[in-house]
Amino acid sequence: MRLVRYGESGAEKPGMLDEDGVLRDLSGVVEDIAGAALADSGWRRGLDPASLPRVTGRPRLGPCVGGTGKFIGIGLNYADHAAEAGMEVPAEPVLFLKATSAISGPNDPILLPRGSQKTDWEVELGVVIGRGGKYIDEREALDHVAGYCVVNDVSERAYQIEMAGQWAKGKGCDSFGPIGPWLVTADSVPDPQNLRMWLEVNGRRMQEGSTKTMVYTVPFLVSYLSRFFSLQPGDIITTGTPPGVGMGQKPPRYLRAGDVVRLGIEGLGEQRQEVVAEAGS
Repeated sequence: MRLVRYGESGAEKPGMLDEDGVLRDLSGVVEDIAGAALADSGWRRGLDPASLPRVTGRPRLGPCVGGTGKFIGIGLNYADHAAEAGMEVPAEPVLFLKATSAISGPNDPILLPRGSQKTDWEVELGVVIGRGGKYIDEREALDHVAGYCVVNDVSERAYQIEMAGQWAKGKGCDSFGPIGPWLVTADSVPDPQNLRMWLEVNGRRMQEGSTKTMVYTVPFLVSYLSRFFSLQPGDIITTGTPPGVGMGQKPPRYLRAGDVVRLGIEGLGEQRQEVVAEAGS
């Protein structure tokens, strides 16, 4: 099932795509694609998409998940990306938090922060938590996953790496977390470790890879993270990126106003973002 949130920013409504790709309104079934609707999938059983109101026009698609409490990033989770960054594969997952205010719709613009010179792209598999928990057994970890989505883990490298302090400075700027277009429910993704992924800038293919080359798999990451804090419905784990980021180009190539980024993951849909300078830049 492909779940969406559509409408103006801050006023999104829940929806779903039927088998023909027609947008249907879920407002009469669930309040939002968030919290309780993610924790308990019972409302989806026996749901007939044809019985739902058809949404006309081409409304904006918002972030495919609402009410996210934690937006958790995993760094250097592809060995070939670690190599292009000049870093070793970590002995344990590298964790960082992206501000939830960074979350944006899949086709909303990327805003270059004031003074930004090294804003970069990263196509990543997003894992959305459904059933919460703590100290989750790896063998049961996928039972806690509501679904999967595309994430662009936009990163300002100078803020992330060259400034003192933690990575969060370069990871949590407004618009640095486009998610969607859809939340594809876990029962529709047989193997999250075998999904092709890609990203283009201005029509040029920059990243191409597969989740099968992850160092730390989705079940491991869900279990590992739950050792340090409880995972709750709507939390998002963005699981790392394959090689081809701007920082790894020779010479490095970063985003500028006017660039267009397109990215996608097999079965999870595509995103498209125009890059604009933030007001006052």
